[in-house]
Amino acid sequence: MKLLIIGGTGKTGRKLIEQGLAQGHEITAIVRKPKKLKIDAPNLRIVKGDVLIPESIESSFQGQDAVLSALGHKRFFIKTTILSRGTVNIISAMNKNHLKRFICITSLGINDSRFKLGLYYTLFTIPVILFFYFLDKSKQEKLIMRSGLDWTIVRPGQLTNGKLRTSYRHGMKIGHYLLTKMISRASVAHFMLKNLESNIYLHKAVGITN
Repeated sequence: MKLLIIGGTGKTGRKLIEQGLAQGHEITAIVRKPKKLKIDAPNLRIVKGDVLIPESIESSFQGQDAVLSALGHKRFFIKTTILSRGTVNIISAMNKNHLKRFICITSLGINDSRFKLGLYYTLFTIPVILFFYFLDKSKQEKLIMRSGLDWTIVRPGQLTNGKLRTSYRHGMKIGHYLLTKMISRASVAHFMLKNLESNIYLHKAVGITN
């Protein structure tokens, strides 16, 4: 498939690119700083663009089969709308290019999965450190759900840099109110790519943990 990947310089985005290339897909990666993406492959096209600047990304959506977003940032302690504003522009570009399939990573602990990241995240990490980040992720999810696209939202537990495991738990009731469940970024990327082959989670927000 021809896949457009957004957020490719992040840790999960890199896994998406690497695994997508290994599976034989043609990858276009939109990144703000191309030099940070130190991957060189015949089937990889790197485009300099910023999701907050629509005209810098729209042409890259032409001819794609699907869009996968691992968009994120590290501005945790200040109010931000980077994710929601960026997603508005992604959805607009997809509509302009008649592109429907969209798979986006967010997190457990958002919207109807609230409290599912365990007590530590519920009582400390989210309200103290990630409050504005998760607030923006919540807006991002709602925008995707109202988009009219063929979307799947992937909500991982706490992300790790562990090895790829192709056996993991996924579904609509994933997560735990007391314990923080984890999942490697490599496994999340594997699951996102796997969903390109299936409609089982079409128009659903699905949790994933080890």
